[in-house]
Amino acid sequence: MLTQTITLTEEELVLALQQNSKEAYEYLYDNYSKALYGVIYRIVSNENIAADILQSSYMKIWKNISNYDKTKGRLYTWMLNITRNEAIDTIRSKDYNTNEINRSDLKNVSVNSMSDLSVKPDEIDLNSLVGKLDPNERIIVDYMYFKGYTQSEIAEELGIPLGTVKTRIRKAVIHLRKYFN
Repeated sequence: MLTQTITLTEEELVLALQQNSKEAYEYLYDNYSKALYGVIYRIVSNENIAADILQSSYMKIWKNISNYDKTKGRLYTWMLNITRNEAIDTIRSKDYNTNEINRSDLKNVSVNSMSDLSVKPDEIDLNSLVGKLDPNERIIVDYMYFKGYTQSEIAEELGIPLGTVKTRIRKAVIHLRKYFN
């Protein structure tokens, strides 16, 4: 039996998800889970915890798909924010902090470690896009989006003014945005 590869546009996928289509949920998982898992793993540095966060993130995505607003961004970006927030909430939780996981490992993760991810959604190569940023912007993006630091924590960690952090993240977002238009 031949299995047919189905390709859905983002709009078709969102509509099918909002109609609770089992096939749409499978498509969503098959096409986005590797990229989302990679982001989670970069934040928590633990495979088991990353898998749990991925599962809870998908539950949130499925429960809240009706809240997705395409005028505010792409589906992948919306899902990435949910996933990233779940991971950050986990590492900031009391249970995580009392666990034996060595949080200092987070400081050793680099953007280049994502090069083995297969990011199918919209053919985004997150690693190469972030790699095109100015080094000062890239480190801020790395700390904020992949390590879960707040702007204040980044300023403290890097020993730079909070205003500089805000300016660099704004410039990074402006640079990255041009790749999505």
